[in-house]
Amino acid sequence: MKLSDYAKKVGISYRTAWRWWKQGNLKGYQLPSGTIIITDVDLPSTASRIEDNSKSDLIACIYARVSSAENKDNLDRQAERLKDYAIARGYKIYKVVKEIGSGLNDNRKQLTQILVDPNYNILIVEHKDRLATFGTNYLEILLKQLDKNVEIVNQSEDKQDELMEDFIAIISSFCSRLYGLKKSKRKAAQIIAELKSNEE
Repeated sequence: MKLSDYAKKVGISYRTAWRWWKQGNLKGYQLPSGTIIITDVDLPSTASRIEDNSKSDLIACIYARVSSAENKDNLDRQAERLKDYAIARGYKIYKVVKEIGSGLNDNRKQLTQILVDPNYNILIVEHKDRLATFGTNYLEILLKQLDKNVEIVNQSEDKQDELMEDFIAIISSFCSRLYGLKKSKRKAAQIIAELKSNEE
């Protein structure tokens, strides 16, 4: 039976079946064309056996992020907390990724690399907005399609400072579009100062 047919019969994605094959959990052989043929087709018992194996095979990638270099100490502490959490849950830690950048930035290099990395199945973040300020549900859906789960350690809202930094990033971005790069910093500073004085 072809691996793709096996995946359909068992009710799993092809990617999961391929991972099981690569881990040596399925008996079969590969044709010169690259097609994988599964010979052990005792579906219910094979599937349940692999299900049991994969429970003890939870591989975590830890992602810690702060908005600015000023918070680097917090970044290290955040990563340590997440490592302790993963160890307490019995996960194997594949990688710890630390990144400095706004949660609004959709082109974070470190995050982009780990999203397409096939070597883990759980992505651990401290707060939802450590992953992204907006659109985390889309990321979770896409990762689910790659047989990865996102585990958020603390479901409560994060600090207000982070939101303010993101807000400043939005203002700066719009100012650079409206006034050009040279004037944008000055204009953004004026707007922020005005907002603060109104708040007082």
